[in-house]
Amino acid sequence: MILGRLALGAAAAWSVYTWGAHLLTPASVWRGPVTARRVALTFDDGPDPAWTPRVLDLLAAKRVSGSFFLVGERAARAPEIVRRIAAEGHEGASHGWTHRSLWLLGPRATESAVARTHELLSALTGRAPRHFRPPWGMVNAALYGALRRHGERLVFWSLQPEGLRPVPAERQARHVLERAHPGAIVDLHDAEGPPRAPERLLAALPPMIDGLHDAGYELVTVAELLGAAA
Repeated sequence: MILGRLALGAAAAWSVYTWGAHLLTPASVWRGPVTARRVALTFDDGPDPAWTPRVLDLLAAKRVSGSFFLVGERAARAPEIVRRIAAEGHEGASHGWTHRSLWLLGPRATESAVARTHELLSALTGRAPRHFRPPWGMVNAALYGALRRHGERLVFWSLQPEGLRPVPAERQARHVLERAHPGAIVDLHDAEGPPRAPERLLAALPPMIDGLHDAGYELVTVAELLGAAA
């Protein structure tokens, strides 16, 4: 009986720590100001040695800046790509040390995930990351204190053309162009995601970028989108 009550209490506490923490996410960043026709393209889960350089080549050809939410352990294995991201005017932001859900991490592991990535990206780029996106969009209660200690802000998205299921490139581009709005933050993946997600991204980006430009949108980083509020 006592063990059953202890187990039930522990389960309830962990639910508050994980599910309950999502009650605080509305106060995080989901979109930028609506006062200007600006959109931020963001790229999760990299850097990927095969795909991220190709995304960077495409952005350079289109003269567009974006924000890359980088996984720390992957950045440690591809430091030259991280440096290139910064050198070409893109924003290097944090996606944690691994791509493990924060629902599975306790307070100490959460602090480590934030701190290790913060320190690595600061060392590689000479610029401390200002924004953090949790893997899978999942948070826990310990995350908020860790982000405050490291001067980072929690950033989600207002448009996600491809989530857990594969979406053809043309549908991704159409999804963004039909739903684009001032201050939109678009969630894309230059690594991982559904099977062959980066390949579809490379096909979706040109019409997406051209269409947004034709609609009068300026494409900027999250830091630029948020301005002084960042």
